[in-house]
Amino acid sequence: MNPQHYTDFDHGISAIDTGYHQPQFDASHLIVRDGRAAFVDTGTSLSLDRLLAVLERADVAPADVDYVFITHVHLDHAGGAGALMQHLPNARCVVHPRGAKHLVEPDKLVAGTIAVYGEAEFARLYGEIVPIPAERVVQSADGASFSFGGSTVELIDTPGHALHHYSIVDPASNSIFTGDTFGVSYRVFDSDNGAFIMPATTPTHFDPDQAHASVDRLMSYAPEAMFLTHYSRVTDLDRLAADMHLGIDRYVAIARECADADDRIGCIKKKMHAWLSQRLDAHGADIPDETRDKWLAMDVNLNAQGLSVWLDRTRK
Repeated sequence: MNPQHYTDFDHGISAIDTGYHQPQFDASHLIVRDGRAAFVDTGTSLSLDRLLAVLERADVAPADVDYVFITHVHLDHAGGAGALMQHLPNARCVVHPRGAKHLVEPDKLVAGTIAVYGEAEFARLYGEIVPIPAERVVQSADGASFSFGGSTVELIDTPGHALHHYSIVDPASNSIFTGDTFGVSYRVFDSDNGAFIMPATTPTHFDPDQAHASVDRLMSYAPEAMFLTHYSRVTDLDRLAADMHLGIDRYVAIARECADADDRIGCIKKKMHAWLSQRLDAHGADIPDETRDKWLAMDVNLNAQGLSVWLDRTRK
């Protein structure tokens, strides 16, 4: 397969570019330990061939995959779970109790996404969403442990981005698979100063207090690295955690500044884009404005919508 579609790390971890939206935008991760394996997030149904190709490359049979861990059920991360499970006869899909129903009966989640994107765009982005039989879905409690290949991981509840969000603590690599809780860090924004990070406040569950608390909980494990779905491994975590706290506070301040604007979302988008651009300049991200704007566009749009929903919720 194309080597640009995957990146190998130590401790049997590989990042798989799911092909969603643009290259190195959205990652699934494969963990291989002593011939057994687990996936963390799946991308969409259109990502299936890439996931199975990396599994084959790792010389792991589909029957030897024990788990598919879903950090949260947003379709860019969990839309392909059903399609993948059809190829993994012995795997169980582990998910937050708040998200399990959407994997077993995805109709409501699909309808809500189609309402945002339209049917044609939904099909282009996500393909077919395949339900998972309820008996193959495990609803995990906060702090539950799961073992495979002599390795044990812990799932911890980390709301803030979504109420149905877990992160997966992996002591063997001293790292955590954080979904979107520890923000978004695209490799295109890397500079001599390291990685650049920004919060993800997409609709509809963003809560700043929970987001701050979840970042602190992740850091309490003193990990060496975080594996993000957007996009994969980051280190220098003390700096990035501080940047996450700063970003959450600034996003909230921007939302409040725009709360009564005639075009609230437009106002938030404009201010957020300006602030992130300023931060990228200070970070030394030496990329053309056109490239920067392309990579910021989806996040700024979705983050603005999420902040607007949060404003409405807090004003009730």
